[in-house]
Amino acid sequence: MTDHLATALGLIGAALMLASYLMKSMLPLRVAALVACCFLVAYGALKQALPTLLLYGALIPINVKKTLQMRQLVKAIERARDDTPVSEWLLPHMHRHTVPAGTVLWRKGDAARDMLYLDRGTLRLVEYDERLHAGALVGEIGLFAPDNRRTLSLEAVDDCVVYRLSAEEMALLYYQNPKLGFHVMRLVVARLMRDSARMRAPQVGAPAEAAAAAAAG
Repeated sequence: MTDHLATALGLIGAALMLASYLMKSMLPLRVAALVACCFLVAYGALKQALPTLLLYGALIPINVKKTLQMRQLVKAIERARDDTPVSEWLLPHMHRHTVPAGTVLWRKGDAARDMLYLDRGTLRLVEYDERLHAGALVGEIGLFAPDNRRTLSLEAVDDCVVYRLSAEEMALLYYQNPKLGFHVMRLVVARLMRDSARMRAPQVGAPAEAAAAAAAG
């Protein structure tokens, strides 16, 4: 009787684990994996299979943590307004790093592998000599560029604390809720428009300067 129960529990657990690999939405995936681990722990206990018991027992708290994080993200997105900073959603899923003054975080043309949120300190976009202060989100354009290359160089003006989100993690969050991608796209478009306006500014001012020089001459 015990063997039949153990086999049934093991088959259910295996089926749920397989189903989790076929899911595209992250929250159902985590829930399915969590339930599968519970069934497989029960299977390991009944069969006295110590490796199975230890493996899936260790995966339970990991899946609980990931499931809670996903639920928090979904709730944050549902509560968010159009003007809510994207950083409020991303920060719980980012990784904290300290960056010494003078560090070049990336150079123009480098492969874009992550985006950063500046928590403390000052960063500088080298080509424009533009300072970024606490609360700035930077690096998102490279993640969405066709060639995934950095469009500007970035360095630390002083000691900084940044939070990092990799391209892979960003993709997972996007698949969880496409609304996140919409807000990041708005951020990208706004920055591109600002950069375009900055590039046009000297050209707009040039005729006026030329006319003034002619009049003076």
